Amino acid sequence: MAVVTVENLEGLIRQGLPRLGVDGLDEGLPGRLAAYAQELLKWNERVHLTAITEPGQVVEKHLLDSLAALPELDATGARRVLDLGAGAGLPGLVWALARPALELTLVDAVAKKVSFMKATAARLGLAPRVRAVHLHLRGAPDAEGLPRAELVASRAFMDLEAWLAMASPYVTSDGVILAMTGRHASEAEYQRVSAVSRCRRVSVRQFHLPLSGDERGVSVWRREAGLGPG
Repeated sequence: MAVVTVENLEGLIRQGLPRLGVDGLDEGLPGRLAAYAQELLKWNERVHLTAITEPGQVVEKHLLDSLAALPELDATGARRVLDLGAGAGLPGLVWALARPALELTLVDAVAKKVSFMKATAARLGLAPRVRAVHLHLRGAPDAEGLPRAELVASRAFMDLEAWLAMASPYVTSDGVILAMTGRHASEAEYQRVSAVSRCRRVSVRQFHLPLSGDERGVSVWRREAGLGPG
């Protein structure tokens, strides 16, 4: 693999950022994101973290895709965030770089991915407000030692209905669940999922990635009252 410099990565990030329409991004963010992307690419040569290895796709389909959900995150006012199935730290590490006030817990069942997240969080100066936990989720946050969060998110879930069921035990009673999807579901599908999951849809938005134009969706959900502790 050819050497990919931070400058190359930063240029790609700066190319895509203006097309996201996300506010509140400081001037130093592209450089910080490029340093993270370089770490991911270097680790991925030795340890499989993600199937996406081409630098341009890492920038767009990992970094920019994660940043695209910031308007939904910001609108909730959440400060304590739980990223379940965080993998290589997506979206959690990207959000931590973009929003310094966030406190994030990143959870994954694969030890090598958790090692990467811990090392990268330390290298980028994100500890201790960002911590990575090696855990096989069982839907029992108290027994697992996980704090309930004001916002629970993931980019690695199987389908929307299953994701809402898995995330619900980990969110506070007044918190929300954020779903990042590879496609925009139909209104009928959203209504069906809402009825089955007993979660109320707060918002939904369709967007396209800025370089490839690939379709994405992001939605925010709130548990119905009376669904367990929080």
